[in-house]
Amino acid sequence: MFDPSRDQARQFFVEAWRKHKNREVLTQLEIIAADLVAHHPEYHGLLDDADGIHKDFSVDDGQINPFLHLSLHLAIEEQLSINQPPGIREAFEQCQARHGDRHAALHDVLECLGETIWRAQRDNAPLDGLTYVECVRKRAGS
Repeated sequence: MFDPSRDQARQFFVEAWRKHKNREVLTQLEIIAADLVAHHPEYHGLLDDADGIHKDFSVDDGQINPFLHLSLHLAIEEQLSINQPPGIREAFEQCQARHGDRHAALHDVLECLGETIWRAQRDNAPLDGLTYVECVRKRAGS
């Protein structure tokens, strides 16, 4: 099972972006990661900084953790590829149709995933896939 440390997960995005910029050969997962980074130009400076992987991001300071954001994006791409939880792909496609933009739809899904994770942690319970998919459907206006 793949269980990287915080720094390993962060380094994965840094390396995928570096390889992309240098036109090096990327794995399929690195291609997806680099594409996600490309859609977030606000993170490019951080990913180009060798010390960026050690930076702390405090919610209390109103900061969004770019590495968490990209990791959630990556998780969603995997979920969509296997339609897990069941119905997530259809709900996403409805969001995409509503927005007319894939990345904006991904952000709707990301908000729902973040909320689902937060509830599971708060309640010390497993992730509720049905509620997650329903949240995405609601954002799609379905």
